[in-house]
Amino acid sequence: MKTTWKPHEEHGTLGSKQKRELPDTVFAFPTKRKEPLVDASHVRNAVARFDQVQGVTDAEREQAFANIKVAAKHYGVEVAETEWRQLGKLPHTPNPVHSRG
Repeated sequence: MKTTWKPHEEHGTLGSKQKRELPDTVFAFPTKRKEPLVDASHVRNAVARFDQVQGVTDAEREQAFANIKVAAKHYGVEVAETEWRQLGKLPHTPNPVHSRG
């Protein structure tokens, strides 16, 4: 899958004005402008919330996951999953918070 993601100089918390000004190429879902990937924190957030994104097709999810993997490599974020279907409602990474009753 050809990725569309390209690094951008914007980092940290994004206000709605800043998010509107970002190019499509920094989003995991570029045509929907969902999940900006502007730094390591945003990449981790996109992985964690991947299954919560609504109104996208399987093809868009495939593209988004490819974009996330490229951005993750750029920002030094480890992504253990090899395909987007592995990102589900159940915890996909070991986290002691998820095991609490």
